[in-house]
Amino acid sequence: MNNEKAMFGMSEDAIRKEYMNSLTARLSGQEMVVAGILSDCQEMIAMKNPTIPAPNTDERIRQQLNVAKFILFEMMDAKREVLVSSDDKEIA
Repeated sequence: MNNEKAMFGMSEDAIRKEYMNSLTARLSGQEMVVAGILSDCQEMIAMKNPTIPAPNTDERIRQQLNVAKFILFEMMDAKREVLVSSDDKEIA
């Protein structure tokens, strides 16, 4: 959990629960969740002010980018599982 906390700011289970199983993910897809995280990062960079403490820190932005990548990798793994044929050979 300590590595996950440093990398993402939360656990992988929390990412799955709070992001990947969110209402936005269910209604609009996980792609929209990733787009939202990236938009949040853009806003944090644009509003970055050294006199304002977290969440507008480089570390928080880095963690949010890692959350977006985690979701994308999970989506890729799920897609890969679908592409596996019945004889366990990958089609792609």
